[in-house]
Amino acid sequence: MTGLVGGNVGVLGQEQWLAALPCCAIPAILVLAVVLIVVGMYNSLVRGRNHVRESWAGIETELKRRYDLIPNLVETVKGYAKHEREVLERVVEARTRAVASTGSPAEQARDENVLVEALKRLFALREGYPELKASRNFLALQEQLAETEDRIQAARRLYNGNVREYNNRCEMFPTNVLAKMFRFEPAEFFEIALALERTAPDVTFGGPGERPAT
Repeated sequence: MTGLVGGNVGVLGQEQWLAALPCCAIPAILVLAVVLIVVGMYNSLVRGRNHVRESWAGIETELKRRYDLIPNLVETVKGYAKHEREVLERVVEARTRAVASTGSPAEQARDENVLVEALKRLFALREGYPELKASRNFLALQEQLAETEDRIQAARRLYNGNVREYNNRCEMFPTNVLAKMFRFEPAEFFEIALALERTAPDVTFGGPGERPAT
């Protein structure tokens, strides 16, 4: 009889423990859910920052491509426009400054825009030197630079898009709380102008008085 009573007590204790288990599990589940959410938000900030850094490396690659083209371009122009010394020197100086620029994206953009303006003046010389304008070497360099400008702008758009997305996470609740706690700093945009735009070739349909064929 005593054993039976003891067995009943043990069963009742087990049932009470099982009944209390869901009440204990709910707080643990909530804590686990909060931890997972926080980890996910932190990882999204890290992922956004890494995307910004990777896309900035793409910009640097394209800028280096432009730096490499400029010396040949200057030498080619010099062969036809020796008297334009001031314009050529400005391009060389601006290139040197841009290559040495290692500040923030906004600071580098200022140096790059100085180089862009110098290159625009350089290309403006072609209108006063027909032989330069017709030079195959100059035309080839011009085409390469125009292609490089397109690549720079594409890399810039990708970078700025990643910056915008990352900065939104740093500024919007609730990820902004983690951003402040773990010192995720907003990134800077990179804005530069085109040094050279592609122009459509002139199309002539015959000489004076002639009509296009139909």
